[in-house]
Amino acid sequence: MAPFIRLNALTKRFGDVLAVDDLTLDIEKGELFCLLGASGCGKSTLLRMLAGFEQPSAGRIEIDGQNMAGVAPADRPVNIMFQNYALFPHMNVAGNIGYGLRRAGMRGQSLNGRIEALLKLVRLQGYEDRKPNQLSGGQRQRVALARALARQPKLLLLDEPLAALDKKLREDTQFELVDIQETLGTTFMVVTHDQEEAMTLAGRIGIMDKGRLVQVASPRHLYERPANIFVADFLGMISFVEGLITKAGKGSIEIDSVPPITAAIDTQNSKQSKLAVGDKVTLAIRPEKISLSATATGEINEIPVVVEDLAYLGVASNYRVKAANGQMFKLQQQQSRRTTQPLTWEEAGFIQFDPSDVIILEG
Repeated sequence: MAPFIRLNALTKRFGDVLAVDDLTLDIEKGELFCLLGASGCGKSTLLRMLAGFEQPSAGRIEIDGQNMAGVAPADRPVNIMFQNYALFPHMNVAGNIGYGLRRAGMRGQSLNGRIEALLKLVRLQGYEDRKPNQLSGGQRQRVALARALARQPKLLLLDEPLAALDKKLREDTQFELVDIQETLGTTFMVVTHDQEEAMTLAGRIGIMDKGRLVQVASPRHLYERPANIFVADFLGMISFVEGLITKAGKGSIEIDSVPPITAAIDTQNSKQSKLAVGDKVTLAIRPEKISLSATATGEINEIPVVVEDLAYLGVASNYRVKAANGQMFKLQQQQSRRTTQPLTWEEAGFIQFDPSDVIILEG
């Protein structure tokens, strides 16, 4: 069965600027897919090409089996929700939601029934007579979402849909958005630069850099098995250690750091089985995989360190610690008990991490 969206060798140039570079991607029907990347990486340009607001310089876009070349934005089975919501200030909530339906010729009970259903879907019953300036940021976001869904598009494109919300409201709204998408079964493509937002919303994430699609995978796979240093560094906090392999066995390698660090070979990565003594590698360790203690335990991958920086976050504390050779490590300690007294600035201690938690990256 053909994918619902097929992008093949898609390229977009603006003069000498290559905004999207030979991008190929398939998205299935009913999927909630996120494009994640820093500002200027090409993700919004890709969204605009899908919507028909920009034409590709090269390549092909298919939606539901139809080639989109020459198809006007209004004739595509697509709607787009912009970051600023673009609500009409002189219209009430019902008027904003029903605007596209009225333009399409819907009137009377059919129109009212559709608006009522959308108000229920986004949990805004009782707000239909309010103007946008009488709503909170989260409520305006839901009005914009209902308006975008009103004509039942096959594909909904969302460009930084939660960027205007404060942190707590954004977290709550993420789950609401997932619930709405699952209820409708509409294909969603979300563009965001917020890593936590992408990982909360999406079944799959595509990470972009300089117009290219670097890796596409589930949130867990991207976090635990990044394809390269860029993905590992972009997605959350991480510590890198570079070195040459001094020992290579069936299940692990050891590099020439001080002290030596052992990493377990990822059995799902065929390239790692070919690593040999003398190869240069970069090891990466996520902060939550590293433990910090005041005393040594004698376990493998235990390194004496001094606390350089500390940030207390309530639920956890983030540390930057330095080994004797100057190597820095980032780690996170959960505040599991109120009586726990963690190490503080300039105190000495030991970090430790399991070889199976070390990510091996070539180069």
